[in-house]
Amino acid sequence: MRAFFILLLLISTPFAFGQISQLKKDISVLANDSLEGRLTGTKGERMAANYIAKRFQEIGLEKMSDDEETYFQIFSKKTRSHPHDNAFTGPVIEGRNVIGFIDKKKEKTIVIGAHYDHLGWGASGSLHTGEKAIHNGADDNASGVAAILEIAQRLKNKPMNHNILFLAFSGEEMGLLGSNYFVDHPSFQSFDVDLMINLDMVGRLNQEKKLAINGVGSSPQFIPALTKQNTDFHFVFDSTGIGPSDHTSFYLDSIPAIHLFTGQHEDYHRPSDDVEKINFQGLDQICDFVERVVLDIDQLKEIVFHKTKEPEQKRYAFKVTLGIIPDYLYDGKGLKIDGVKEQKTADLAGIKKDDIILKMGEHEILSIYDYMKVLKTLDEGDQIKVLIQREGTNLEKTVSF
Repeated sequence: MRAFFILLLLISTPFAFGQISQLKKDISVLANDSLEGRLTGTKGERMAANYIAKRFQEIGLEKMSDDEETYFQIFSKKTRSHPHDNAFTGPVIEGRNVIGFIDKKKEKTIVIGAHYDHLGWGASGSLHTGEKAIHNGADDNASGVAAILEIAQRLKNKPMNHNILFLAFSGEEMGLLGSNYFVDHPSFQSFDVDLMINLDMVGRLNQEKKLAINGVGSSPQFIPALTKQNTDFHFVFDSTGIGPSDHTSFYLDSIPAIHLFTGQHEDYHRPSDDVEKINFQGLDQICDFVERVVLDIDQLKEIVFHKTKEPEQKRYAFKVTLGIIPDYLYDGKGLKIDGVKEQKTADLAGIKKDDIILKMGEHEILSIYDYMKVLKTLDEGDQIKVLIQREGTNLEKTVSF
């Protein structure tokens, strides 16, 4: 028995090690300082696109661009010279999607995508408050791109009932520009797309193995397939098809679409989102899972689209803030804190990462929406009692805004 186990280890380990090694190589290249944060329209974005195209070619994916000679689909965006200008008189930003195709000679297609652009040296959306620095975006979203490359390699020679289209989008950080362009572009109509799987920030699987999957309500067949193929994860499902990532563009075109996400963290949209913090073993497990789900859904004769209940559209205008990062994977009672900004309101009140907010003043906090409703009522100079839970013990903190 021992000899058999050793033989099995010798057979399986190099294969698994090779997969993780390639994931690490892909993220290390895409999140390298030389690409300067992959901001759409910059040299760094073009370098990243060229690398992804090279990897598509190595894997053996077909070109599906407009000119059929490259893997690129070019799009452009007009800009304002000043944020308050009404006219778009600024420079035109040119971005590029990278598209690869596995032609199984079938009528219908599954799309698997991830955005590869990020914030450059700290463009709009950065949460960094220090000196100007490169935002490498290892988790956001070199992790998702590395995953689709790995999944493409695995599915390349599998017998399937669908074609597979792999998309590396640019312009996501500027407002889903690349995915919107792809869906609205006439060449998209040549594909009969059954569903879209979006991998955005999948590189930080935690010890509890929590995996958020958004958009599961866009098809009644998603949850059964996801649950059936689950061997590793604690799911946090969200039904709505609309969210801040590229699956939204497909959902709005009446295509079932889901978004896989391993959660927010303190390095989000900061220069500290680097390759050293990626959980490569966890990323490999996610690739395994997506492969199984795709092969399972591939057996369905028809994938049904359902319109989902949309998130509350009310806009909240906050005069104050606690200075926290919510844990979007937390599915218990209250608002769990995933990060606390130094020298901000919560930090100064002694509130810490992993604390759970249960009550603010007289208002019970059951979710992030309760938190936002209370925050909207507060002004600078206000003081409020906040009940938190820390390691099973309830504590009351006085918060001054």
